[in-house]
Order: sequence, then structure tokens, then C-alpha cells
Amino acid sequence: MGEFVDAALAFPAVLFTFLLVVVVGYWILVLLGALDIEALDFGGDGDALGGLGFAGVPVALTASLLIAIAWFVSLAGTVLVGGVLLLAILALIVALAVAWFATRLLIRPLRRLFPTGPEASRSDFVGSVCVIRTGRVSQDFGQAEVTAKDGSSAIIQVRQTGADSFKSGTTALIYDYDADGEFFWVTPVPQPEPHG
Repeated sequence: MGEFVDAALAFPAVLFTFLLVVVVGYWILVLLGALDIEALDFGGDGDALGGLGFAGVPVALTASLLIAIAWFVSLAGTVLVGGVLLLAILALIVALAVAWFATRLLIRPLRRLFPTGPEASRSDFVGSVCVIRTGRVSQDFGQAEVTAKDGSSAIIQVRQTGADSFKSGTTALIYDYDADGEFFWVTPVPQPEPHG
């Protein structure tokens, strides 16, 4: 155990040992619920390290992987070079390069778990065409089915201001969302006149 501690506190591993202690402490606080995984996302966009090829994954996760891999490689380098300063500097450079490449490879599949872009909102349905699912739509009653951009469908509450006739299966255009009442305003979709 003493040799391990000596290697962890020798150059170049010592540069990453203290960073690794911070990373472990951070993840313990995340697991205990004291911190959020997004706590280290400078600027709030999650892509603070995007210029290095790490965009699309929270900074905390990217930094943790970088530090852990760099620490492990530099620890192995520290043991192999045996205190020769020039070789220790070379081990540091190799550790940084390996950490950068390995982290880029590891976060590539993780990007799917952290979707980018604005969060979905009910107002995203405004401007969409929906299909009426109730026998009528009035100023205080009605439901319709609408398809989102991702292909999923939702049953929504719809209302109208006029006396238009809506039957089940007819299409309507969503033109506004009432956040207080949590319903959408609809109007009939003009049907093309038959050619004859």
C-alpha cells in the first residue's frame, strides 16, 4: 500500500491525484443529492468543453472521465519511469493525450443520453394540425390527437370560439395555447373543393 501512495504522490501522477480526490468528492455529493450533475456546466449550455470535441455531455461527466483516465495512465507512467524527470514529463504528455482520446471515444455513445436543444413545450403544437377525437368541440369541451415532431402522439384538450361544426375524425388547426386553462384553440382546416 505504501508503494501505491508513493506512486500516487509522485510526479506526474500527483497532478491528477488531487483532482481525482475532488472528482470523487463531487460524485459523492451528487449521489447524496447535495449537488446536481449539471452543477459544473459553466454557462449552462453543457458544452463548455465543446471546443475540445466533448460537446453534448455535461462538463462534470467529461471532466471526471478526463481526470480519472489521465490519473490512471500517469500513475502507470510514474511507476514505469522510476523518477527520471525527462521520462516523467513524457509520461505526463502521454497521459494527457490518452485521456483526451479515450474520453472522446467514451462520451460518443453517451451523447444520446443528453439530448440538446430546447425542452419540449406545449406551445410547440401551435401551428400543427390535429384530429378531433370527441363528437363535438365547444368553448368548454373537446379533445384532439396531435402528432409531435418526434413522431409521438398526444391527446390534448381543445376549444373553439365560434360555432364551427367539429365531428370525430375531422381535422383542425391549432392556432393558440391557453396556459391558464391548459387547452388549445382550434379552427377548422379548410377542405379543398372537389374538382368536377
